[in-house]
Amino acid sequence: MKKKIIIVEDNLDVQEAFKLLIETKASDYTVINTYDSCEGAIANLDTDKPDIVLMDIDLPGMNGIEGTRHIRQSLPRTDILIISVHENSQYVFDALCAGATGYITKNSNHTQLLRALGEVSAGGAPMSTHIAKLVVKSFRRESESPLTSRETDVLNLLAEGKSYMDIADQISVSKDTVKFHIKNIYLKLQVSNKIEAVTKAKSEGFI
Repeated sequence: MKKKIIIVEDNLDVQEAFKLLIETKASDYTVINTYDSCEGAIANLDTDKPDIVLMDIDLPGMNGIEGTRHIRQSLPRTDILIISVHENSQYVFDALCAGATGYITKNSNHTQLLRALGEVSAGGAPMSTHIAKLVVKSFRRESESPLTSRETDVLNLLAEGKSYMDIADQISVSKDTVKFHIKNIYLKLQVSNKIEAVTKAKSEGFI
């Protein structure tokens, strides 16, 4: 019996490309529905009963991470594969904590997407190479670093020369929240400015 897939993606061209790829290249799967919002997908879960959900993160209304959490609560055996442009560690960990089975990036080629579906079906947790390295690096770093994952993201962005507002926009928080994280970073690293923080964090291998 073919595994049932739903696609949650608001870019209709991308949505159609995924559907076409699965229907023409993956004989073990069938796309039973496509949605441009999590709300639409969640409203039809009882009818669709998908085995696998392909989920974007940036969606109108409820984002894909929150949508993943809702779907896992309703259908705990359903696998959710995130396909996103985001490679930021916080998005990755938020998605995995919400219940995503795997996480690949939208620049993955057709072969990688089909392989990811196969891994999900076999009980695996597929990740793009960069994402997998990010996860391993973060676990290694968090075992030694005094910084939280979010603080590390903020410091990495500071090291790239981003402004407080740029950082706030990129990690979807307020500018005041960014300032709060930076204050904590300075306290934990025992430094008094951005240059000292970045220099010490790099020398210690925290970023």
